[in-house]
Parts: sequence; structure tokens; C-alpha cells
Amino acid sequence: MIHEAGFLCCAMVIFFAGKKLSFYGDRLAEITGMGKAWIGLILMASVTSLPELMVGISSSAIVEDADLAVGDIMGSCAFNLGILALMDAFVPHSRSMLQLASKNHILAAALSIILISMVGLSLYLPGDIVLASFIGLTSVSFILVYFFSVRLIYLNELRNPPTEKAEREIAPAHALTLRQVLLRYTLFASVIIVAALALPFFAEHIATDTGLDRSFVGTLFLAVSTSLPEIAVSVAAVRAGSIDLSVGNLLGSNLFNVFILAIDDIFYTRGHLLKDASDVHILSVFSTLVMTAVVIMGLIFSANGKRFRMAWDSILIFTIYFLNLVLLYRFSKT
Repeated sequence: MIHEAGFLCCAMVIFFAGKKLSFYGDRLAEITGMGKAWIGLILMASVTSLPELMVGISSSAIVEDADLAVGDIMGSCAFNLGILALMDAFVPHSRSMLQLASKNHILAAALSIILISMVGLSLYLPGDIVLASFIGLTSVSFILVYFFSVRLIYLNELRNPPTEKAEREIAPAHALTLRQVLLRYTLFASVIIVAALALPFFAEHIATDTGLDRSFVGTLFLAVSTSLPEIAVSVAAVRAGSIDLSVGNLLGSNLFNVFILAIDDIFYTRGHLLKDASDVHILSVFSTLVMTAVVIMGLIFSANGKRFRMAWDSILIFTIYFLNLVLLYRFSKT
């Protein structure tokens, strides 16, 4: 009961801080003139993905378990897209959330497909080109492609600024200076990081009692626990009407997650992280690629409207995520 109570306590703190983080992220985009898609893709995605970074380093350097590290990252990527699908239920419009989002997100989604495909290829290939005793060519390529992606997204945002239907005027109560916004943003970001870092401790103890395979534990329990900041920020952003902030945060987190995988490999001293990890993680890679492709379809294709609480693209994404968990559980037990 102590571990369950600790998990719930941390989750409540993260949701509260995430709501505030979304609010001040929105203010930051308005004051600086930067697009909400860019703020979500880079700034908020990096902050909300820091728990994955800390858990990955701990799994690689301290526990020295490749499956926990890779499972956390790939599980988080799939779970982020599952969150994206669920957020559609919170959008009070007849159209889906992806139809209301900026088309600029297509670039981020396409780049994440490239990065995640590289992860799948690294898991599949029998060996790696060793550059040093602590890192291989694949991890270096993850870092290079990630920074190239950030640069490309930034340039695309400058050349194609999203047209927002909502008024960009800040109410008197919200008329804060840039310094005040940055300080409050940093404060609530720190709260999220501290609370999220405690989550894997409780989640791992809860998961250990179930006797599940470590690949499944990393993909489900650790991934869900470290993705709570993304849930908090996304729910708050959608309810506040900042669709681009929510979509950008989730897609940006997937880009940053692959970058984290390269950092984890540096701290993994037993060998090369992706070579020591189980091949079962390819299931998560494949599922994430298909889910991301559906996201691109939803951003491009304009359907007539929602027939249910969620649009067709969101239902399909969530279905693929559920099937990934079922298959992962089945193959991890064999």
C-alpha cells in the first residue's frame, strides 16, 4: 500500500504542476512570438521527457538492464501517441484534434518516423560499428539526426507560422513579464521533474510483485509512469484550447526520446544498449511507426466530423497501442 500511495501522490503533484506548466508555456509562446507548435515540440517536450532520461540513465548505469532502458523509451513513444488519441475526447469540437492542429506537425511526425526506424534497424542488425568502448555509430547517428530535426522544425516554423483562430491578446490578469513567466515555468518544470523521478521507484516495486517480464515492465509500467508529465501538460493544453501545444509536446517527446536512447547507450558499460536488449522491442517500434503514420493521415485528411466521442484516426491509434501491449505481453512470456 505504501508504494501505491506514493505513486498516486506523485501523480497528483505532476498533474497540478503540468497544468501550470501548460499555462505558462502558452504565455511564453505569446510573449516571445514563438509558435505554440515550436514551444511544445522543443521546450515542453524536453522538460516532460526528463524523467525518461533519468530512468534511462539509472537503468543503464546502475541497474545495467538494457531491457528496462529500451522498454521505457519505446514504451513512452507508443504511449505518447496513445495519449494523443485520448486527448481527442477532450476537444469540444465536431472535428478531430488533428484536424484542428497546425500542418507544421507533419514535419515533426515524419522526422520521428525516421528516428524510430533507425532504432528498429539497430535492434534488428546483428552488430554495430564501434566508435569507442562506450558508444557505437547508431547512437551517434541518433544524436546527429535529432539536432538536424530540431533545426529543420525551427526553420519550418519561421517560414510557415501557424494561423491561430484564437485571440492572442493576454488578459490583464495574465500580463506577466517574460522574466516572471520564465521563473514560474522553471519552478513548475522542476516540480514535475522531482515528482516524476520518484515515480519509477514506486512503479518498479509494484511491477516486481506481479512477476512480469522486464521488457513488458519497462514498456508498460515505467513508460506510463515517466509519461505522466506528458499527460498532465497535454490535458491542460487541450482544455485551454492550445491544440498545437499539446500535439507538439507529444510528437516532440518522441523525437527527444530517441536522443535519450543515445545518452543511455553512453552510460551502459556492459556493451551496446540496443544489442543487449531483447528483440521483442521491435514490436513497439513497429507499432509506433504505424501510429505515427496514422497521425500524419489525420493531419492531412479532412473527415466530415466525429461520429463518436473520438475521431476515426484517434480510435485507430488507440487500437494499435492496445494491440501492441497484448502482443508484447504474449511474446515476453514465451
